[in-house]
Amino acid sequence: MKGNLLFRAWFYFRNGWSTYFAFILAAINTLTVTYFLAIDNYPALKLIFPSFEQYIAILVLVGVPVLILVGFAHFKRTVAYRTEAEITWEVNPFLRRMLMNSEVVIPLQIKLTEMIIKLSKKENTTEEELTELQNILNDVQKHYELKKESKNNIYDSKIHDKLKNIDVDKDSSSTNPS
Repeated sequence: MKGNLLFRAWFYFRNGWSTYFAFILAAINTLTVTYFLAIDNYPALKLIFPSFEQYIAILVLVGVPVLILVGFAHFKRTVAYRTEAEITWEVNPFLRRMLMNSEVVIPLQIKLTEMIIKLSKKENTTEEELTELQNILNDVQKHYELKKESKNNIYDSKIHDKLKNIDVDKDSSSTNPS
């Protein structure tokens, strides 16, 4: 982490700038330019917005709710945000690996919990249950071995393809029992 201090500072700077500072400056700039270059030069608009202060007040009262609705639509009513999230998962190897790991670990946890409950009730496990557990364990082992192939958890498309193939193989075998 210490070696990345410069890049971390750069990341925080860019986010602080783009999220807060640039937003405030852009809002001030837009309000000033639109009023003094457009509204101030047109008498019809000057009747609606007689002063710069009233222009800001009206714009805030109307603009803020409109922008809230646009933001809501962006996140909840359009495919725009879903697409952004998909791209984030595609390009972020840590998120992608976390998802793939959970897809392997959750079935293992479920099976182990079922077996613990069964053993707690002093019931014997069947050969079929032990085979199922071994298959799940094999999937976990395949994922772990691919993690070792990855250097410093840096994204490698070959490893990602292998992980996807393991998941596809597992899904096809669970949906089409042979």
